[in-house]
Amino acid sequence: MIKTAVFIFLILLDLFTKFFIKNNLFLNQSIQINEYFDLVYVQNFGVSFGLFSGYVSHWILILIALIVVILIFYLLIKSDKQLEKLAYFFVIIGALSNIIDRLINSYVVDFILLHYENFYWPAFNLADIYITIGIIMLIMSFFIKSKTVK
Repeated sequence: MIKTAVFIFLILLDLFTKFFIKNNLFLNQSIQINEYFDLVYVQNFGVSFGLFSGYVSHWILILIALIVVILIFYLLIKSDKQLEKLAYFFVIIGALSNIIDRLINSYVVDFILLHYENFYWPAFNLADIYITIGIIMLIMSFFIKSKTVK
C-alpha cells in the first residue's frame, strides 16, 4: 500500500512540475534561482541529453522505453536484495513518468539547469533524478551485502 502511494506520488509530482513549467514559462525561457541553478523550459524530443532528437519517432522511443521498463520490472521481481528492488522501483517510476510525458506531449519537458560559470549540465527533470537515484542505489547494491527478501 505504501509503495503504491509513493509510486503514484512521485509520478504525479514529476508530471505536475512539468505541467507547471510548460504553462508558466515560454519555451527556452530561463529563470535564475541562484548562481548554480536555473529553471528553464526545454522540450526534449530525444533521449538522455536530447540524443537522437529529430532522428527517431517519439512512438519508437516510447516503445523502446516500455520494453526497458518491462525488463526492469522482471529484474525487480527476480531480485532477492532489498536495495536492488528499491533501485529498480525508482528507475521504473522515472521511466514511466517520462513515458507518460512523451505520450502527452510527444516530447519530455526538462526544466532543471545546473551550471558553474560557463559549464552547463544539460537540462533534466524530476523523473531523471528518480532514475539517477535508482542507478546509484543499484551500483551500491553490487558492493553492499544485502539481506535477502523472504
